[in-house]
Amino acid sequence: MIRYLNVLSVAALVGPAIFAYSIKYETMRYSAEIVKLQHSIERENDRMGMLRAEWAHLTRPGRIQALADRHLDMQSVNVDQIVTAADLPERAVRIDAIGRKLELLGLAEPTATPNEKRAGATTPSSGR
Repeated sequence: MIRYLNVLSVAALVGPAIFAYSIKYETMRYSAEIVKLQHSIERENDRMGMLRAEWAHLTRPGRIQALADRHLDMQSVNVDQIVTAADLPERAVRIDAIGRKLELLGLAEPTATPNEKRAGATTPSSGR
């Protein structure tokens, strides 16, 4: 009987020890994964910083002005180029093909809505 109690006590001590070691190694694995993810995040932040720097370089006003001068043959903008609304050219009137077809069919006039029909009609109680 004592041998069974000794084996049982050893199993009772070894079981939690195995469980504790499994938790320890699982925690170490998770901490290593966290470190890898942190390094990955730092790399992505560095890449974003690099892309922001490239974008700032590409969108410099001086660079864009030089490209516009080279490729667009435009006049440069001056501060004294202020005009009034009367000096602006008239906009071309856009032709509304669907609206024209509706006018030809006689459907361009506004129609009465159901509320307008009810307001103009007599109610049965008012006729008595």
